[in-house]
Amino acid sequence: MIVHTSIEDAVKKGNFVIHSHGVSMWPMIRNGKDSVKITEVSGRLEKNDIPLYKDRLGRYVIHRIIKVTDTGYVICGDGLYEKEYDITDKNILGKVEGFFRKEKYISCENKGYKLYVKIWVGLIFMRKPVIWTVRKMRRARQLIKEYWLRIIKGKGHYNKQKEENK
Repeated sequence: MIVHTSIEDAVKKGNFVIHSHGVSMWPMIRNGKDSVKITEVSGRLEKNDIPLYKDRLGRYVIHRIIKVTDTGYVICGDGLYEKEYDITDKNILGKVEGFFRKEKYISCENKGYKLYVKIWVGLIFMRKPVIWTVRKMRRARQLIKEYWLRIIKGKGHYNKQKEENK
């Protein structure tokens, strides 16, 4: 028997694990590789907590709180530099308690994780150039790999010139 449960119901029933999708929480959570453990929220969240919330478009999102205000939260994904200002307690469904990297569980109480948060969140002003550089380097690496594969398989520009000269 298959039982369909909403994400909201699953979080209320207890710990809920969901596979990641998207790059907005990179480098902490890797797209398609890591899973996160969500627990129910009791009371207000704090700076650096990672809520699961529904945004104004009705999408489920996991991003980090970078500031707590009287009316809600300022939130930003670890892999982003643009902040969200319209998130309130009524939007929040649960919070990340930890995540699974490969077969290893990493709690949000882990010392290494807390050091990562202190450095990465503390350097939010540096995210834009860091993220831009990493993305450009990944793209360049991909283009170089594609170029060499074309040469090796004989489909590159260099090989076409050799064939035309024969």
